[in-house]
Amino acid sequence: MVHRILSLSQVCGTVFLIVWSMAGCAGKGDVRQFDLQPKPSAASATGVEPVKIVVEAFEDRRPNGARLGSRQHLWGGETYFDVTGGRPAEVIAQRLAQRLQTKGWEGRSWNVRFERSGASGDADIVIRGEVEELSANARSRFFSTVIETKQRLVIQAKNRADDSSLTRMVEGARTRTVFWFEEEDVLDLLKDTINDGLDRFIADTKIDRGSLRSVR
Repeated sequence: MVHRILSLSQVCGTVFLIVWSMAGCAGKGDVRQFDLQPKPSAASATGVEPVKIVVEAFEDRRPNGARLGSRQHLWGGETYFDVTGGRPAEVIAQRLAQRLQTKGWEGRSWNVRFERSGASGDADIVIRGEVEELSANARSRFFSTVIETKQRLVIQAKNRADDSSLTRMVEGARTRTVFWFEEEDVLDLLKDTINDGLDRFIADTKIDRGSLRSVR
């Protein structure tokens, strides 16, 4: 009998802790900042391709403004998500430049630099882009939270050699369900979504005689 009472007390205590923790999961309108800046990494010291490429800061064309999205809490209210610095389009361009510097087309390092604007005169290829959608949203429910991220980019490359251009639309989405929500889950999923799109753009293109071309 004593053992049953103790077991029941433990169960009740566990349920109380769960309900108590959930009761604290009401949104207060706070804003959480996500750092999407690429981590510094050194390009290969040898074997860098001679073609000069400039990636300019992308334009933010999202209709919802600067915020990425929000988390809807189980007990009501929201927590909002934003990008540190408030310039997600610029960060995406920086991530593309770094990806090309370290392991771009055919797994090789390329002579790439990021410019905010107006300094691409010596480039063989200039890459610009527009961010039409970039979002991260989460909805909490009993014992789980569903996280969804979306991205849609329009990326254009201008070739100096023959004044040709190439345009690609890249879009994608990811969803993850977690038992215990942490904001790091949103950040990781958002980074994966961005990287998927940039990798798809690289996979669909190639460098041919100093110009960026479609692989098809």
